[in-house]
Order: sequence, then C-alpha cells, then structure tokens
Amino acid sequence: MSVVFTVGYEGTDIDRFVGTLQAVGIKRLADVRALALSRKKGFSKTKLSERLSEVGIEYKHYRKLGDPKPGREAARAGKYEEFRRIYNTHLMEEESKESLRELSEDVQEKATCMLCFERDPLECHRTIITKELVGLLGIEVFDLYADSPMKYVKHASSIPRFHSRESAAAA
Repeated sequence: MSVVFTVGYEGTDIDRFVGTLQAVGIKRLADVRALALSRKKGFSKTKLSERLSEVGIEYKHYRKLGDPKPGREAARAGKYEEFRRIYNTHLMEEESKESLRELSEDVQEKATCMLCFERDPLECHRTIITKELVGLLGIEVFDLYADSPMKYVKHASSIPRFHSRESAAAA
C-alpha cells in the first residue's frame, strides 16, 4: 500500500517546513490552495517553489482543488459543516474532478505531500481530498506537523514509506 502525506504550514516557518518534508522523504509538494499566496514569508507559490527546488522537491499547484471563497469563509467562522458541504459540492464540478484524477495519478508516482495552511487537518479541505484518494486508490494517509522536523527523524521507523504501484519488473 502506498501513502499520501498532508501538511499545513500554520505555526511554522519555511526552514522547519522544508526540513519536515526532507525528513519524511517527500519528492513532490501538491499545493491544494485555491490561491497560492501567503503573508507568511516563503509560502507564496514562486518563493515556495524555488525553495523546494533547491532541495530536490517538485512543486505542483492544484488550484482547482482549492477551497472556494465561501468555504474558506465558513471555515474561518468555525462553521465546519457548512464548509464541508461547500467543499464537497465544489469537488463534484468537472474541473475539480479532473484535478483530483491528476492528483491521484501523481501520488502514485512519487512521495507526495498535500499542502494547505491549516495545521489541524480536520479543519482543512485536504482531509476531504484524502478521503477521496483513499476511496480511489486504497492508499494510506499520514498527516505531518511541520513545526518539529527532528521528531520525524527520531521516529523514522514509524513513518509510512511511499511505495509505487509499479512493480520492479515494470520499472
């Protein structure tokens, strides 16, 4: 079984964030924010992509999987049922379905981590996306917290590892 990772950058800085991805062996960051902008230094699309490239991590933006503005507003207001309803409706749109299909193919190619802002995955649409991926692919989900990369180094044996769906003979 393969794995998809998720992470939020709330409460961390770019150095610890990148260190966490490296500690776990991430090869692609899947940005699922509607707007890949941030007031937090280093987390806007261009700067983030450049920083990740420096350490050999591919950056890919899945804009159509981002939470639409009404969903973000509902989540900010603590209206999580409304947020989930809005996002689930958004996922039924054809462009979102196509982006989800693309992501599902990509997570099977290399160790991929989905990025959004929220630290707690239960308050973020990336958990809804991972449920879809589990249904499509039967993969495992592992939520990362990017504030302490050393905990992943210390506990490396308990972190699931990416396994391509291709067999060695197919490679």
